[in-house]
Amino acid sequence: MNGVIIIGSINTETRTLKNKHLLILGFGYSAAAIGKKLHGRFDKIYVTNRTHTTSSDDPFDHLVFDGNEMSDELRNAILSATHVLISIGPDENGDPVVNSCRDAIMAANEIEWAGYLSTVGVYGNHDGLWVNEDTVCKPVSARSKQRLKAEKAWQDIAKQKNIPLTIFRLSGIYGPGRNAFVNIDNGRSRRLVKKGQVFNRIHRDDIANAMKIAIAKKASGIFNISDDEPAPPQDVVTYVHQLRNLKPPAEIDFETAEISPMARSFYGENKKVSNAKSKSELGLDYDWPNYRLAFDAMWKNGDWK
Repeated sequence: MNGVIIIGSINTETRTLKNKHLLILGFGYSAAAIGKKLHGRFDKIYVTNRTHTTSSDDPFDHLVFDGNEMSDELRNAILSATHVLISIGPDENGDPVVNSCRDAIMAANEIEWAGYLSTVGVYGNHDGLWVNEDTVCKPVSARSKQRLKAEKAWQDIAKQKNIPLTIFRLSGIYGPGRNAFVNIDNGRSRRLVKKGQVFNRIHRDDIANAMKIAIAKKASGIFNISDDEPAPPQDVVTYVHQLRNLKPPAEIDFETAEISPMARSFYGENKKVSNAKSKSELGLDYDWPNYRLAFDAMWKNGDWK
């Protein structure tokens, strides 16, 4: 079985991966939760940061990748990796991993699965209608257009290497340290209201759960990783203030609000994201299917900071 040990029959929760190396390119907010979830399931986990990082309290092998130059250490990690996760966003020049590391990735003979963290932004605006993985993508913002091109680049690489590729299209990410509670403490909480506007969200722990399952199944294809409940953003703000027995801030009309061009562009993409495929094909059972359950738990446990 080429070094893979399966304990039990089909239970992905008990499957372990031996003699396997995971490389996470871009060790940011979501990737840190993924690394924590997968710790102990791989013999070695390499992670990249933009600058040199040393840590005595995590079990990962930290490498430097600034998005431009590939070090010898990173090349060696690519060549030995059996699983690769890309968690670095593209820019106007394209996907930095593809641009800098493509030759090494194409030369790597051990890779048996790859994953790419994308965004539901690639669907663009659908005027509040439901979208799924078969919906035609019509991205509006430059960053979403760049994401769709990056998805295509990784699909081409996976096809050439004949390996499964899982593209995770993520909704708005939140969790400890990045949530509406923190916005209150930072003085950035506000109720911006645009009629009919809804967003989906995803707790970072559910992203990690999806990753674990996709790796165990060597899943291939595109999956929306998103909660069950698209909701107006002002509803979330109101809810967290109620949990803290605080008066919510006054509502602000989106049309006249002073906000950054980037923030305004987010509101230009209105859709409801279906997660049905992630449940039926991956078998993902979301820990946090709606924001109320997640915020209730974070407040009760005190881990929202």
